[in-house]
Amino acid sequence: MTAAGAGGAPVPVPVLDVGGTHVTAALVDPGTSRPVPSTVLRRPLRAHGGADEILDAIASAASELPAGHGTRWGVAMPGPFDYPTGVGRFAGVGKFESLAGVDVGAGLRERLTGRAERLCFLNDADAFAIGEYRAGAARGHERVVCLTLGTGVGSSFLSAGRPVHTGPSVPPSGHVHRLTVHGRPLEDTVSRRGIRALYGRLTANDEDDPDEQHGPDVHEIALRAVQGEAAAAEAFRYAFDALGRALAPWIGLFEATAVVVGGSMAQSWHLIHPALTAGLATGERPDVPVLPALRPAEAPLIGAAHWARRGQGAP
Repeated sequence: MTAAGAGGAPVPVPVLDVGGTHVTAALVDPGTSRPVPSTVLRRPLRAHGGADEILDAIASAASELPAGHGTRWGVAMPGPFDYPTGVGRFAGVGKFESLAGVDVGAGLRERLTGRAERLCFLNDADAFAIGEYRAGAARGHERVVCLTLGTGVGSSFLSAGRPVHTGPSVPPSGHVHRLTVHGRPLEDTVSRRGIRALYGRLTANDEDDPDEQHGPDVHEIALRAVQGEAAAAEAFRYAFDALGRALAPWIGLFEATAVVVGGSMAQSWHLIHPALTAGLATGERPDVPVLPALRPAEAPLIGAAHWARRGQGAP
């Protein structure tokens, strides 16, 4: 259901996409289901700040949006988070820890008095997947797996455009990062820290600092791989082959007809695609297409707006 303005015309849907370093706010046109370009704004956010600091920063970005929008917001949030109630569950995950046990929905509604009656929270990877399903590379696929590759691995298993979090055809809670590969948690291998750690081990006898906390970051490792450095290329190949191997059985169980990939690491597509495809080829659906996201920046905003229009999330 879409809210209507005084003249009966549908009003824009306000949305927020909350990440570890930034929050993006926008208004989504209900007619086109696309963000209004002039309203999209991105503001810094400190994931290690106190609860009030974080909530103030999110609300400040939201308050910058032009007036005249609906009062039901779509809010894409990373997990762990209690999406139906709007309460943070971030204890022990290294980000947003001050929001553990905090009613984020109530805190934002209080700060957005008169502009927010309801906040409809959803997982950020699910928001991305829904957006790609409605307007991007996942369109036309009844069953599709979407991945977001950044500091870690986000995932969403979509059936007819809706996230699937339970059942025998998806990993626990529908999250790939809960899987193991080569006897270790997946994110020990497929993550910013995992790639940096492997690169550090591969270059331990070189002049680079083998400590992943001080060595080159992932974008620099990707550049070195493009320039022909064997260790850098191997760090990417190993990580994304491992991701494909961990994901391969679930592609078969879920009967997915495509894998769509977004996130900051997806900018190194020429390094990720062949390795991920090779890993997936070890499963029952070796020919499943692996596609780059068509709307990597807009998709979470589109997905959040769709979620809000359906009235999902906390009161």
